[in-house]
Amino acid sequence: MKQAVKLLSVMVLLLIAAGLSAQNTLTVSGLNETEFIYRTAADSLNAYFRDSFGFNLGYRNLSFGMKFIAELPKYSVNQDELIDELAAPQLSLGWKELYLRYNRDNLLLQAGTLSETFGSGMLFRAWEDIEFDEDNRLQAFMIGYDRKIKAKAFYGAVPSESLADTWDLAYGADFLYPVFNGLNLGASALALRSARLDGAYDQRDVFGARMQYGSDLIDASAEYAITELYKREAFLDPLDGSGLFASVSVNLYPVQVGLAGKRYENFSYRLQDLPLANYHNEPLEDTNSGISEAGLQGWASWTINDEFSTSLDYAEAWNLDQTIFMNDLHGSLDYSGDNLSLGAEYSHIEKSNDDNSTWQKELTPAVYASFPAWGRTLSLKAEHKYIEKQKMGTSDGIYQAQNTSHWEPHLQADISFGKLSLSASASSHWTEMGELMNSRYWTNLEAKYAAFSHTDFTLFVGKEAGGKVCRNGICRYVAPFEGLKLEITTRF
Repeated sequence: MKQAVKLLSVMVLLLIAAGLSAQNTLTVSGLNETEFIYRTAADSLNAYFRDSFGFNLGYRNLSFGMKFIAELPKYSVNQDELIDELAAPQLSLGWKELYLRYNRDNLLLQAGTLSETFGSGMLFRAWEDIEFDEDNRLQAFMIGYDRKIKAKAFYGAVPSESLADTWDLAYGADFLYPVFNGLNLGASALALRSARLDGAYDQRDVFGARMQYGSDLIDASAEYAITELYKREAFLDPLDGSGLFASVSVNLYPVQVGLAGKRYENFSYRLQDLPLANYHNEPLEDTNSGISEAGLQGWASWTINDEFSTSLDYAEAWNLDQTIFMNDLHGSLDYSGDNLSLGAEYSHIEKSNDDNSTWQKELTPAVYASFPAWGRTLSLKAEHKYIEKQKMGTSDGIYQAQNTSHWEPHLQADISFGKLSLSASASSHWTEMGELMNSRYWTNLEAKYAAFSHTDFTLFVGKEAGGKVCRNGICRYVAPFEGLKLEITTRF
C-alpha cells in the first residue's frame, strides 16, 4: 500500500507540474461499487462486505489508474468456497490494480495490471472472470504499435494457482498485417513458466497463426496453434498439443447462415479462453475442453418480414477417442409489433459418455412477451426445464444403470416506473409434474433505483436455487442463496 501511495503522489505532482506549463485539460473519471450481503444460512457466515473504488487520470498522452478494494470478507458464489467462520486471511483491503499508460504517435506503453487478448483468445487471454470470480490478469509491461502493421508484446507475471506467494511467468507477442482490404493475417507467440509443487517451473511454448476476412457478404476467421509443455515434474516426457478454431458466416439478407469448427488436443492452460462452437457455450464434459475435444456448429437466421424472425443453431462435439458425445440445439421464433413483442424458444443439450456409462439431457422450452400494462411495459418470461440423467449405481444389490429426472420451472417478470426498475422471479424443482402445490419454491425480488444521474441503488431480497455454471470449458456449482444483497454504484 505504501508503494501505491508513493506512486499516486508522484503522479499527482507530475500532472500538477504539467498543468502549470500547458493548457491541456486534466480528466478524471472513476467508479465506486459497494456491496453488502446478508446470507440467512445457519451453517454459513452471515454478513459480507466489499467496496471497490477506482479512478483514472488522463493528461495529454498519459493516463494513470488505480483501485482501492476492501473485502471484509468477500462473498464467493462458488459452493466449495463458502465460509462458516470468519478467519483473518479472509479480510483484505488496500490499493490494487495500478496501471500507467502512455499513447502517442501510434505507440503504446503500459505497465501494471493488464487485460489483453491475442486473436480470439484461444492462444492467449488475460482477463478478470466476473462470473467465476477469478482474476487472470497479469502484472506486466506491454508495448504496442498500431499503424498498418499492428504489433504488441508483453512481459509479466500472474499469481500461481499452485503455491502461495509465488508468481507464474508469462511473455508473448502478437502481430496483425492487412494483406488487402478485408483480409488480415496474424501470428502470435507465447511462453508460460508455471510453478510446480516442488518449487521448480515447468515450461510451455505456444505458437499460432490466424486469418480474418470481412466483407458485406462474408465474415470468416481461422486460428491454429501448437504448444509444447516440457521440464515437467517427475521427469515426465514433453507433451505436445494443438488447437484449431474456424468460423464463417454468409449474409444473404434476409437469411444469414454460418458454420464453425474446433479441434483441441492437449491444448489446455490457464491464460486462454477457448471458443466452444455451440450456442450455449457448453463444454463436452465438466473438465477443460482443451484436453480432448472436437466439434462442428451450424446456424441460420431468417428475417421473415418487419415483424417476424426466426433462428436455428445446432452443434455436435466429441472427444478424440470417440467415446464422449454431445449435441446442442437452440431454436427461436420472435414477433415484434408496435406495442407487443412475443417469442418462443427451445433448447436441447444431450451428453453421453461410453467410458463410465453415463448419459444426460436438458430440454428447455420457453416463452416470453412484452406488452403495455399500467402505463408501462411489462416483460414476462416462463421456462420449464426438464433434466434426465443416467448413471451406473447399486440398486437392490445389483450394479446397474439408474435413471433420475426432474423439472425446473422458472417465471420472471420485469417492469419499470420511471427511475425504479423491478424484477421478480420464482423457480422450483419438481420430481413429478403433479407437484405444483407441494414443491419448494425459490422466490426473489430485485429493485434498482437511479437515485441520481451518477448513482444507482440495487436491492435483492429472496432466494436463489444455485446450480451448475459452465465457463471456458469448466463447470462449477454456484451455492444456493437466501437473504439480501445491497449494491450502490457511483460513476464520476
